Amino acid sequence: MAFLNTLLDIIFPARCISCGKNGKDFCIECISDAPAAERETAKWIFPLYDYRHPPIKKALWLLKYKGKKRLAKAFAEILYEKIMEELSELSVMENFRDAILIPIPLSNKRYRERGYNQAELICRELVKINHLRYGVDMQLEKNILIKPRETEHQARIRDRKERLKNIVGSFAIKNESENKIKNKNIILIDDITTTGATLAEARKILKQAGARKIIAFTVAH
Repeated sequence: MAFLNTLLDIIFPARCISCGKNGKDFCIECISDAPAAERETAKWIFPLYDYRHPPIKKALWLLKYKGKKRLAKAFAEILYEKIMEELSELSVMENFRDAILIPIPLSNKRYRERGYNQAELICRELVKINHLRYGVDMQLEKNILIKPRETEHQARIRDRKERLKNIVGSFAIKNESENKIKNKNIILIDDITTTGATLAEARKILKQAGARKIIAFTVAH
């Protein structure tokens, strides 16, 4: 797999989707120029960037719908720093340790159409970075939270009440997974949050299953 990735990098060299510079799919200079997310979110949700910034919007669209999977690594590198920053306080103030990393899942139908879950790709890169840096205890669990019910894309629903109604009941805990999360600290990962309804519904289901404390990180809001 490593050889194949190297070969693909030679045939299709990485170029920044914003400035076009060789070397990275989204260079650190362009990411650093992106404005931080400033719109209000729940205190337990930590988005990085303003989704309205064109390069961020383009990069997330390419990752989500056009198979530009290498962008997951670029976003994970930035997200990791934010996660470590927050955990440094939470581990002391609220005993937030030994976290379980859970990506917001796709329905089976959407997964088959897309072929991958962009939130899971980001989680996989986060775990790699954490391992290389000998970071905190953090394990990926991608089969605990599932989405058995297909829903309309949240982005297509403008009314907040309809968004909330659309997502209610769409998540579940996989059979016999409760023991893995009971009294555990959870970090939810998603690419974008808008109203926070999706993350809130996922948090509710995990709480009902006995999770201790839940926080969430997204690339953009």
